[in-house]
Amino acid sequence: MGTPGLLPTQKTILLVDDDAGVQATVSRNLKDYYNILIASSGVEALQRSRDFAGEIHLLLTDFIMAGMNGVELASQITVQRPEIKVLLMSGYANGTLALNEGWHFLTKPFNPLQLRLLIADLTSPRPMSEQLTHGR
Repeated sequence: MGTPGLLPTQKTILLVDDDAGVQATVSRNLKDYYNILIASSGVEALQRSRDFAGEIHLLLTDFIMAGMNGVELASQITVQRPEIKVLLMSGYANGTLALNEGWHFLTKPFNPLQLRLLIADLTSPRPMSEQLTHGR
């Protein structure tokens, strides 16, 4: 049995950004493709994750936020939800830590198609990058 209001095949993204404009733009570009949970801080995101009974397929979070930054949030949420994929986004181009943790990094600004393609790849059963690595 799924979560009420969701299509059985619809994936859920937890979008975390302390900028309301970024939240609105990103959620507007993804809402036709994904169920979007929105939080304005790391603390709120952890609470949303605890309260949501269904699977959250992707954490899409800003890298730099007041209070708890995106890396701290990702570290905590992957304890709650070990299968969750992590995509950090930032206007700063240093995603080395994210990559070292096996997470993914997207530099702002990005276009909506670029974001949707990356999310589709990350949330697919076998990501395109893995298919290319294994010759299929």
